[in-house]
Amino acid sequence: MESSDAILARFLALHPKTIDLSLGRIERLMERLGHPERRLPPTIHVAGTNGKGSTIAFMRAILEAAGLAVHVYTSPHLVRFHERIRLGRPGGGVFVPEDLLVEAFRACEAANGEEPITVFEITTAAALHLFAEAPADVLLLEVGLGGRLDATNVIADPAAALVTPIGLDHAEYLGPTVDRIAAEKAGIFKRGAPALIARQDYEAAERVLVETAERVGARPILVGGQDFTTHEENGRLVFQDADALLDLPMPRMVGAHQLVNAGLAIAAVRAAGFARLPASAFEQGVARTDWPGRLQRLTRGVLPALAPEGSEVWVDGGHNPDGGRVVAAAMADRAERADAPLVLVVGMLGTKDAQGFLEKFSGLAREVIAVPVPGQMAARPPEEVAQIAARAGLTASTAPSVEAALASLDSTIWESPPRVLICGSLYLAGAVLAANGTLPT
Repeated sequence: MESSDAILARFLALHPKTIDLSLGRIERLMERLGHPERRLPPTIHVAGTNGKGSTIAFMRAILEAAGLAVHVYTSPHLVRFHERIRLGRPGGGVFVPEDLLVEAFRACEAANGEEPITVFEITTAAALHLFAEAPADVLLLEVGLGGRLDATNVIADPAAALVTPIGLDHAEYLGPTVDRIAAEKAGIFKRGAPALIARQDYEAAERVLVETAERVGARPILVGGQDFTTHEENGRLVFQDADALLDLPMPRMVGAHQLVNAGLAIAAVRAAGFARLPASAFEQGVARTDWPGRLQRLTRGVLPALAPEGSEVWVDGGHNPDGGRVVAAAMADRAERADAPLVLVVGMLGTKDAQGFLEKFSGLAREVIAVPVPGQMAARPPEEVAQIAARAGLTASTAPSVEAALASLDSTIWESPPRVLICGSLYLAGAVLAANGTLPT
């Protein structure tokens, strides 16, 4: 049988650009496929710059803890394309099996013919085709880029749409300011559907999101504002809205930002028509949620064994200034609880604001070791990343690989075993998980 990778390679030839934001091509393909986007289970549509994947992970864990079958669409993948499409099953969903993925790819390829279409558009069509054919109680649908012209925005009647915190990322496609970016993200809001808006770091972003929701006839719900609140109290996560007060365990995922993501997930689930889930579903879901490559500690595998004995090795896919701020805050909080010298092993793409990301660790990280991002032609050379780190006030060097960077730490005499954070790119995070033998499940 032909592999999904072979078909993906053919898809690359269908359009000269990797990204070309438009709805026309996928709308044409949806029509030829018999409009699978009209036959989906109740859908929660998710846009934003940071926290989309973690928020979806919380929603999935809560809904599955209630016994529901949950389809999930996320991107990018860390190791294998199949991670993008999770098919809902009683007792927990599974990544799409190879035979079903190949079948869906072939159906989309046949329907599309030789018409121009981007890889993301035709693979999104395949995902929607799969979701329409398999019964489930809910679909969690993550935007690929932006929102207004993203291929996922072919859905017309979501159960709810939500926007996580917005920052400056993908400015070359979405615009150079947060208000322009917010306007693109707000394009997923639909008349009559709840529009959940996370507490924003930029006032301009929140203003645009609220104004857009009101203009299109969506119902804006401010999470962390007057409509819902989430906070930590006595080591518990407390969520409150007009109808309920939930006293929940703290998330297992590291970082104060995960309280924000958990609160947004709970609010979205409730607003989308699942407010009557048993309290145990929220309790178990929040406690169990995991999301690979986001402040994930590697406690076993090949890579931790290369670091000095007693070291902590973490991996995170954050790659923009706001992501850097959040991850740096999480590392600072961990240092307060258990101090250890922080070493960054960093690989970044040339399209990302490396200076803005790295300067968030100034005064926190002991040193930076810049490495290549495997398999990425657009990656910055390690020497360039090291120079940027130095300009950000960090001591920096280079290594030919993550493995070499970890092994080099043995040449330093540490007052205590170091805390190593491998970061700067989701592509690097995926390569690390693959090399370590700890694949997403």
